Amino acid sequence: MTTQYDYSWLEAGESDLAICRQMLREGSHSFYAASLLLPWEFREPACALYAFCRLSDDAIDDGEGDEAALARLAARLDYIYAGTPFDHPADRAMVQIADVYGLPKALPEALLDGFRWDIEGRTYETIDDLLGYCARVAGSVGAMMAVIMGVRDPSTLARACDLGTAMQLTNIARDVGEDARNGRIYLPLEWLREAGIDPAAWLQSPQHSDALAGVVARLLKEADQLYLRARTGIPKLPVGCRPGIYAAMRIYREIGVVVRHNKHNSVDDRAYVRRGRKSFLLGYAMLSTLRPQPLDTAPPLAANAFLVDAVKQAKRPKTVAERWFA
Repeated sequence: MTTQYDYSWLEAGESDLAICRQMLREGSHSFYAASLLLPWEFREPACALYAFCRLSDDAIDDGEGDEAALARLAARLDYIYAGTPFDHPADRAMVQIADVYGLPKALPEALLDGFRWDIEGRTYETIDDLLGYCARVAGSVGAMMAVIMGVRDPSTLARACDLGTAMQLTNIARDVGEDARNGRIYLPLEWLREAGIDPAAWLQSPQHSDALAGVVARLLKEADQLYLRARTGIPKLPVGCRPGIYAAMRIYREIGVVVRHNKHNSVDDRAYVRRGRKSFLLGYAMLSTLRPQPLDTAPPLAANAFLVDAVKQAKRPKTVAERWFA
């Protein structure tokens, strides 16, 4: 079941939203392509949400990943939820998103928590440990997108978090070499050792091998299981949103397909989906909406449970009528 929101702010904030839209276009070709299938009333706040997440990520990178940069982001979020944002289009739009959609502060806070884990240089011993990181940097985004679309049902929220988590696992599988060259390793250390790879030694000289390919394949298998479960939640979204979310899922899952075609070598090659293939997947997404399937009502991953709980416990946003007569 979805909630009907007051969309009048979208016209009032058009100039800010136009800048957010441009940030999405320049920052993520895959997400921008998928967003074109979303109705205007959902596409615009989704662009604003992306812009805020992008600015937050850039602030950490530009600040060389220090605690001061993270503290500034936390303060920025506090100002947004106080209704006194910084003078930036994304911040002003986020004030409206927090208010109109009843977006729990715990969700963007989880994203900042994930950035903190990056700053601390955390590594992840087990897949469950890694899922805890994915919940913060990606499951939180899935939950925020679901809230924008009016979703409050716990099972559908759980599937939205599954989708964000699956996308992050795909990112990690794709970026093994790039992350290593930046001194980072996100693959479960337990898996590496089981494959006969010493994580510390490998990080000093990252090389592709059959053993490493097996670890990457194992991670993609985890992602695929989540994609299959996540797709059952898409028919519970507003009808107009379904093609866009199907498209985002299909395009991101396709990255894993390319990694497989590259023999799971993510050290020497970085997988990407060609433009023609994206166009095909956009069309496929339209057809996918005609084949709904029952919602998988399994509970959220343990790592994502706090995100679903945050939405369940949040104050219900005001309806259009309640705002009008307030």
